[in-house]
Amino acid sequence: MRAKRCVPVCTRLVLVLVMAAAVLLAPPPPLFAADTPPADATVPTAGRTWPVGSLPRVLRGWEPPATAYGPGHRGADLAAAPGTPVRAVAAGRVSFAGRVAGKGVVSVELTGTGEPPLRTTYEPVTAAVEEGEQVESGEVIGTVDATGSHCTVTCVHWGLRRGDTYLNPLSLLPPWLLHRGPSRLLPVHGTA
Repeated sequence: MRAKRCVPVCTRLVLVLVMAAAVLLAPPPPLFAADTPPADATVPTAGRTWPVGSLPRVLRGWEPPATAYGPGHRGADLAAAPGTPVRAVAAGRVSFAGRVAGKGVVSVELTGTGEPPLRTTYEPVTAAVEEGEQVESGEVIGTVDATGSHCTVTCVHWGLRRGDTYLNPLSLLPPWLLHRGPSRLLPVHGTA
């Protein structure tokens, strides 16, 4: 009699354990929406750090226009609080640091990215660098301004261009940096 009652209870217990293991061992969810365009193969993965934070929330991704002057989103909007340090994603030379249409903008021409070189832009930013200055990947180039953002919350608009052609800035980052999942603790076997 006892064995008959155990079958449904044991079956449910095994099912719960299998489901828990599946959830814990599953890969993390994607960082970006499924409709985000893939990285541009013509862009080298020169980036070594995110412009803000260690894994910022992408509020709006790259949405290339159908025509040169058509509607779209020529960059990526990254959530960031006012005063957050903004870092150069890759080494290069500051090609502009100033105000455009009332917004603080910093542009960096990236070293070793071809002719014409790739150029990243960050706005709205209070610059901590000057035009002509060399910067390293991860170096602070400014801070997020409290005003001037086109997002509903404060953000940094991060852009990428080669000459007059806009490209997906997320293409600069290597996959391990883009899709880094949460840290997972593993058991330690044995003692020293």
